[in-house]
Amino acid sequence: MTQANRTAHETGDTDGTQPAPGDGVAGTLERELTVLFRRARAASGELAREVHPGLEAAAYGLLVRLHEAEPERATDLAAYFGVGKATMSRQLRAMEQLGLVARDPDPADGRAYLMRLTDEGRERFARVRRARRERYLGQLAAWDPRDVAELARLLHRLNATQSG
Repeated sequence: MTQANRTAHETGDTDGTQPAPGDGVAGTLERELTVLFRRARAASGELAREVHPGLEAAAYGLLVRLHEAEPERATDLAAYFGVGKATMSRQLRAMEQLGLVARDPDPADGRAYLMRLTDEGRERFARVRRARRERYLGQLAAWDPRDVAELARLLHRLNATQSG
């Protein structure tokens, strides 16, 4: 193990580099969020394929949202994720073709549809979600449980800040 790798391991540094002098907390925040988001994108692709081999990476987050808030209109899903209606329609159509989601007429608006998980979609999602949560807890097993709870609280706060 090189000195840089040893230092990175001891300090918890993610890639053995430090922010440029003068970057301070903003530089560290930028670097760590960049690494986190890059890894999350890669993990989402793997998780999506575990749900169904034909599922694209972005769809895993959509499954999470539908599991939490179904039924939901496509326009509301698009707004939640900050994507266009056409993008959301394409993703939902692909998931529908895979048998993971279904659309039902919206009783409040005859022109709209409500999207929901199918039984198969719910079962596949639940299986992968259990495995994902076990991986998270395994990765954080050496952490103090209070630190894990604090991380969860701060991530929730960050997400709430970004949604507004």
